[in-house]
Amino acid sequence: MKVIGVTGGIGSGKSAVLDYMQEYMNAAVCQADLVAHRLQQPGQICYFKIIEYFGDEVIDEQQNIDRKKLSSLVFADRQKLDRLNQIVHPEVKKYIQNQIQCEREKGTRLFVVEAALLIEDHYETLCDEFWYIYADEATRRERLKQHRGYTDEKIDAVFASQASEDTYRAHCRHVINNSGDFAETRRQIRYLGEENENETM
Repeated sequence: MKVIGVTGGIGSGKSAVLDYMQEYMNAAVCQADLVAHRLQQPGQICYFKIIEYFGDEVIDEQQNIDRKKLSSLVFADRQKLDRLNQIVHPEVKKYIQNQIQCEREKGTRLFVVEAALLIEDHYETLCDEFWYIYADEATRRERLKQHRGYTDEKIDAVFASQASEDTYRAHCRHVINNSGDFAETRRQIRYLGEENENETM
């Protein structure tokens, strides 16, 4: 089984790429952000650790972690953000590692991991190669304004907190340009899919 790590900046269109890889390449897909959400549910391992550190103020009336409150706490405090990452990311990686093993035992041929911190959290220990989903800044800004209602100020802050384009390109074997029409993006994915098939033959 081949394991591909997919990453890229916010607004680059990673979700659409993952959907197509699942459809066209019959890939098993795992998104680190969704795993993190799951592990922060009541009763899960990260839930108790987060409450222990941040206190009851991050809990809503249904005893769930209020993600907006938690985000507001860590957004302006680097130390708290680092602590949250220390709580969540190792558990997410461990969960994904178990998923990879399960899919390998099922005979799955391709497993795709999507994570914002793919490079920083050293997912090369789990992945055979990284793919960088690229979109130019103007396109990303427009998508974030249209689909998420972000302001320019919020976009600037998020962009500043993410890895640079040079970092992505330096660590990723392939770059998929998702700035324009998605038909062109699909063509690039199909080409890489065929390349992977040839490598495994």
